[in-house]
Amino acid sequence: MDSMPYTHADTVTGGSVQPVRSLREAVYRDLRAAVLDGEFGVRERLAEIRLADRFGVSRTPVREALARLASDALIERGFGGYYVTVPKLAELKDFYELRITLELRGISRAIEDPSCRHDPAVITTELDRWYAMRERPPAADPRFVVQDERFHAELSRASGNSALTDALVSVSERIRRVRMYDFLTEDRVRTTVTEHIEIMELVRDGRLDEGYRALHAHVGDSMAVVLERAERAMTQMALHSDRL
Repeated sequence: MDSMPYTHADTVTGGSVQPVRSLREAVYRDLRAAVLDGEFGVRERLAEIRLADRFGVSRTPVREALARLASDALIERGFGGYYVTVPKLAELKDFYELRITLELRGISRAIEDPSCRHDPAVITTELDRWYAMRERPPAADPRFVVQDERFHAELSRASGNSALTDALVSVSERIRRVRMYDFLTEDRVRTTVTEHIEIMELVRDGRLDEGYRALHAHVGDSMAVVLERAERAMTQMALHSDRL
């Protein structure tokens, strides 16, 4: 799953794409992806001139992209310019609580209503990806969080409520910069792979109550555990942010 799973089509007038709008959207999309993927350190100023050179454009589309990202709450104004927004612990608590609610709802709605069935094609395709990772475990890497997000988005998508999935993707992006530092060790990555397979197999086999409990354990049995992990990840982010 890439950083921008849902995009809008370019505006078309008279059968051709408007080049200025396309350029602005491209700069916004690429800069947004770079912010979400942790390419900028927490103390790194997002300088217009340097970004304009990076994308090979004038400062105008960069300035507009920065304003849009500030509106998205992904960056914020600080001393001398814009910096990547890092959620405070209280905000993380709210985001994590929302994420857990959205995650579990995908399965609970199927438990409550037997007519809501998970799409077997989505489940099978995603399981195959994780079987391959179990055979060839990926190296520990903060950007493994993108693979993790894809799993949870696909599990949600399989439940058939696209609005639920969109909301989950959105909140996952907001906490990505912190969560990515939860994948700095190989044992953490291997555990994630194993748990993903277990959850998806339970859902595939119609063992939804067990799948619900396994997913709940996976995303955090208690808020205390979630916050402890988030606090540890924030510490790691501060230590490693300039080395990505």
